[in-house]
Amino acid sequence: MSLTVVGSMAFDALETPFGKTDKIVGGAASYISLAASYFVQPVNVVSVVGGDFDQDHIQLMHERHISTEGVQVKENEKSFFWSGRYFNDMNSRETLVTELNVLGDFDPVIPQSYQGCEFLMLGNLAPQVQKTVIERLHERPKLVVMDTMNFWMDIALDDLKETMALVDVLSINDEEARQLSGEYSLVKAAKKIVAMGPRFLIIKKGEHGALLFHGENVFFAPALPLEEVFDPTGAGDTFAGGFIGYLASTGDTSFENMKRAVIYGSAMASFCVEKFGTERLKNLTQQDIDSRVQKFVELVAFDTILQ
Repeated sequence: MSLTVVGSMAFDALETPFGKTDKIVGGAASYISLAASYFVQPVNVVSVVGGDFDQDHIQLMHERHISTEGVQVKENEKSFFWSGRYFNDMNSRETLVTELNVLGDFDPVIPQSYQGCEFLMLGNLAPQVQKTVIERLHERPKLVVMDTMNFWMDIALDDLKETMALVDVLSINDEEARQLSGEYSLVKAAKKIVAMGPRFLIIKKGEHGALLFHGENVFFAPALPLEEVFDPTGAGDTFAGGFIGYLASTGDTSFENMKRAVIYGSAMASFCVEKFGTERLKNLTQQDIDSRVQKFVELVAFDTILQ
């Protein structure tokens, strides 16, 4: 099954209680495509970078059978850059620097070889850009998944709602769900958000797991307790990559299979946070992934007899 991923490829500079980095590779498309490549190949990427972007990372993507034909390179400009500092609880952070650079006027180009893709993952970008990608595909994919954030709810709510009406699955965190819906209860929030267009809703709760909503059905996947979390940057994007990658590998978009996809996405995210940036996602084995998924299964499995 063919998968196209749209999102940023960027540089990040990070500081956590475990240390700090200089510029390292980040961006939604980087995390999503790497995670998805362990389930389906090729993964087609639509993005934009400057002439300063890390060529070793491009080579890694090619080795993982990730196509960069849809990645525009603006030689005389700089790549998107974000710098942030995480606090001790690792759930809250402070943005230090944001430089849009080439992302400021990103106009996505869909190569002919990407047309006809069956699965589309829209990473966090301006909703108008996400909508443009959908409109430039000659055929509607079998499943369209969209990620977004509170920034777009603040400055582009109308555009966001227009794009949401075109997608099948929306992925946001609990804070964003409450802001978008105006409801504190996540169950009530989910009902309001699903009424805006997406048939499925994923609400991510960081270290507390993720919820999947569809109609009256709700599924909860816990987060795996880890001894050390070095860097939560990209965990949500890695979750999305595992989720959409697993679905694309099976071709099954039923609620039952999405439950499995949420577990696989959670497993991939649990790898991501173990090292800075994309480092942990570079050399996973099938045994690594199977073992991690099994830990999730054991985490929620129990026997009981109802009286």
